[in-house]
Amino acid sequence: MKLLWIFLWIMASSCGVLQNNSFISRADGLMQNHFFAYALPYEKGTTHVVVQGNESLFSHAGDYAIDFKMKRGTKVMAARDGIVVRVRDSTKTGGIGKKYIGTANGIVIRHSDSTYAHYLHLQYKGALVSVGDTIKQGQLIGLSGSTGFSAFPHLHFEVTRQTGISREDFPVLFQTRKGIKFLQPLRWYKAL
Repeated sequence: MKLLWIFLWIMASSCGVLQNNSFISRADGLMQNHFFAYALPYEKGTTHVVVQGNESLFSHAGDYAIDFKMKRGTKVMAARDGIVVRVRDSTKTGGIGKKYIGTANGIVIRHSDSTYAHYLHLQYKGALVSVGDTIKQGQLIGLSGSTGFSAFPHLHFEVTRQTGISREDFPVLFQTRKGIKFLQPLRWYKAL
């Protein structure tokens, strides 16, 4: 019975139930006047659930990132205009062991304000853009997967102030049917 409770706690924390929402009260300072409203990074009209949100306790502790549950091969769309500065799609494996940290396939796009959107855990050969490509919001850029530090297929989306994943990330707002919002875990969002 004890193992069941441990398992349930791990699942709840990994799904973002135990999210620290205190970032909302600190958002202005964290965002540093970066109030762009991002499009959801998947096809218009489709809906996905947020399985882990900003500062969730499983793997986002101290991070401002969103994980969208997606089947392998789901189309990933650009959440904002920009230029592709990094592409990796050579990794074939993923898992939750330490050996997978930093090995995810992904795309990094630089925006006009010198922030960077990171789209991670793409499938092997799942990047559909190249470094130097100019990207428009809503453009197909890749296919979701489960590479790198990943327990299941999903898209990890994060915005930073530098090209690498770092503590220079911050919460971002998204365009939703209910207006411009911070996304919350275990809620479904339809791309507009």
